[in-house]
Amino acid sequence: MSEYLVELEDKRNKLNGEAEAHRKKRDRLNQETKRFAEKRDQQNAQVKKLLQEANRFKEKRDELNAKVREEKSTRDVLTKEYNSFKGQLDKIKRSRMTSSDEFSLSKLMKELKGLEYKQQTSVLEADKERGLVERMSHIKRQIKQKEKEMEGNEETKELVANVREAKKNMDGSHQQVNEYADLAQKEHDQMIDRFSQSDKIRKEADSSQESFVASKVRADEEHKLHIEHIHLVHDMDKIVFGLRQKRRTQERRPGKNQHQGPSTGKMEAEKIYEKFKHGDKISTEDLMLLQKFGFL
Repeated sequence: MSEYLVELEDKRNKLNGEAEAHRKKRDRLNQETKRFAEKRDQQNAQVKKLLQEANRFKEKRDELNAKVREEKSTRDVLTKEYNSFKGQLDKIKRSRMTSSDEFSLSKLMKELKGLEYKQQTSVLEADKERGLVERMSHIKRQIKQKEKEMEGNEETKELVANVREAKKNMDGSHQQVNEYADLAQKEHDQMIDRFSQSDKIRKEADSSQESFVASKVRADEEHKLHIEHIHLVHDMDKIVFGLRQKRRTQERRPGKNQHQGPSTGKMEAEKIYEKFKHGDKISTEDLMLLQKFGFL
């Protein structure tokens, strides 16, 4: 019995060592799982914050786009008003303009346009550039003088004032449209940036979640193996305890130290094993007998 007891204790110690190894690995994996969970939660929090910011930029952009549409409608009305006044003024100018005046004004405007194009597209020496600018200024004064002469009577003064006021209002509205559009574009760019960042971090969070799940599965497997080994160790403890008790009893009562024959013991072990398979409760000595004849 002593050799058998030593063998059982060795098996028990080996199982206990394996159980401890599985426990340590489980604990290490649980820590790893916790880190993945914390990283995932931080990334999801970042995604949430970025989406909130993106939606705020979207709301602001939509508000500004609504103002763009509203201001465009206003600009269209002002443009029609300007075109109406300008058309009336041009009609009066043409009716009062002699052919020579018309030719002279047309010629001046054509020359001015040519000089402006030359200034924009050519690289000139300093003295030539200066001469070009002086000529343009002179032509503008001539054009202004001729237009003033044509607009100088009482009949056209009010119409000229209306044209200028309408153009001022139209230009102001057009400028407002551009300002709203620029602001809306900036809000749109910020929105796109936040959505882009959130998509990138969401992918990272998904990767962290996958790592979390994989680590948790491995930790659960190690925990299961740890528990299985602990149960085996407990079963071995019961057997070892029973053998020690039996040995002490036999040592105290040497005259009663009777052994079952191999055949009789094995038959008894087979009966106990059948009970064990059906889930019936068995004693510590039954466990010892099953272990002895190789059923456990």
